[in-house]
Amino acid sequence: MSDPLAALLRTYTPLADLDPRETVGFDGDKAAGEQALAAVGAELSELQERLHADGVSGGRRSVLVVLQGMDTSGKGGTIRGVAGMVDPLGVRIAAFGRPTPEELEHDFLWRIGRRMPAPGQLVFFDRSHYEDVLAARVRGLADDEEIDRRYDAINDFERAYVEGGGVIVKCLLHIDRDVQADRLRARLDDPTKHWKFDPSDLDDRELWPQYLDAYETVLERCSTDVAPWFVVPSGRKWYRNWAVASLLLEHLRTLDLGWPEATFDVEAARERLDRT
Repeated sequence: MSDPLAALLRTYTPLADLDPRETVGFDGDKAAGEQALAAVGAELSELQERLHADGVSGGRRSVLVVLQGMDTSGKGGTIRGVAGMVDPLGVRIAAFGRPTPEELEHDFLWRIGRRMPAPGQLVFFDRSHYEDVLAARVRGLADDEEIDRRYDAINDFERAYVEGGGVIVKCLLHIDRDVQADRLRARLDDPTKHWKFDPSDLDDRELWPQYLDAYETVLERCSTDVAPWFVVPSGRKWYRNWAVASLLLEHLRTLDLGWPEATFDVEAARERLDRT
């Protein structure tokens, strides 16, 4: 791959014209993709450990991975496939459903701020603050003026996080209606998957054009220089996992993290150890 994957996935095609089964930046098949993912995992694990060590040692760097997408796009599967390759120490997962009564008493970003990464942490968001300009817009849960305010509030919120030492990797896991239909049907056909099926998913499916338009607006209004969006074709699960892992790796590399220097006398500690 001659170009960084991040650059390739920032070249937005209208979502309706984007094939979710594309393998942008990767020429191999599924077997090759799984092998490539394992190779990414080795370096990813080391850099995540360095990130955690930096935070424990007083550094302020942290990383937030935002995963958005229609139902069945694979947010949970991506987290299992990517977060599972690194040390769970220093990794946290936050899933956002419908706001609770307590959360509704505050500004929409209140519940997000409480779950942002601490220094040294790698945090995955399964859905995020973007639900408040996606579902809220499509479902009419807020008026146009409020939705418009939220785009700017999100940009300010993300910029403040980055200026404070954070890195954001925002991934739109893109599928089309055909892919979703196949995945929903597979859940209905397998009794062990019935627990994953929610009839309300069909309600959102009927609003597909409206959601597509809402996502297009998010890409236009909230892809900034400090927190761009990456559109990840997610019709092939193996490619989706490789792509998100590769994007995360590229961002971790930019931190140029070394190992913290010892704050104690190493030789004295070694001599004491030898005496015990």
